[in-house]
Amino acid sequence: MDRMLYVAMSGAKETLIAQGNASNNLANANTTGFLADLNQFRSMPVFGSGHPTRVYAMDERPATDFDHGSIQYTGRDLDVAVKDGGWVAVQARDGSEAYSRRGDLRVDDNGLLVTGNDLPVMGNGGPIAIPPFEKIDIGVDGTVSIRPLGAAANEIAVIDRIKVVAPQFDQMEKGLDGLFRMKDGGEAEADPAQRLVSGALITSNVNVVNEMVDMIELSRRFELQVKMMKQAEDNAGAAASIVRPV
Repeated sequence: MDRMLYVAMSGAKETLIAQGNASNNLANANTTGFLADLNQFRSMPVFGSGHPTRVYAMDERPATDFDHGSIQYTGRDLDVAVKDGGWVAVQARDGSEAYSRRGDLRVDDNGLLVTGNDLPVMGNGGPIAIPPFEKIDIGVDGTVSIRPLGAAANEIAVIDRIKVVAPQFDQMEKGLDGLFRMKDGGEAEADPAQRLVSGALITSNVNVVNEMVDMIELSRRFELQVKMMKQAEDNAGAAASIVRPV
């Protein structure tokens, strides 16, 4: 009975984790540049003293769906979309360099060029600082140029160039903060061949229909595991009644 109960219990627990993954994908269906997390189940033996006769279910995130989202034109000067395979380098909360496809940029109160979730965008020598300006433009190669405050209409100053990288997908991994980093812990080299689409954003690559179907399937799977646990309890009670003294 304990084998049946253990498998059902671990299956229910891991199904809840899988539901959390699907819920996170659905919650970010409208998040700019979001890449969906893949999910899978597999059985794992329980190792310990003696022969591994117990098996439990394990949910894991084997990879991220690197499919490119669609490009949505907005006409906003500070919106940029990286083309397939490219990433914008940003400074993560912990100060490390990370990579994102989020291109809804703005200039914050400190004059830094940041993403929509307030992460500084990296340039040639670190976060890009923007002096007071009347107009700002981002070129297809990532060059950030401005017309300084009070300058003539034909006076343009080049400030920096957004660091755009294009490492192989198998060299990258997604962190708990939703940002991507190099698996070896290093920093990717800037790729001068990469191009940006100005006035556009990359949409999330989440397939809402597929995620909803997965949620329904996982809900039914959880109900089945709970029924299995109840059945194990009933079987144990029936077995105990057979050996109970009259």
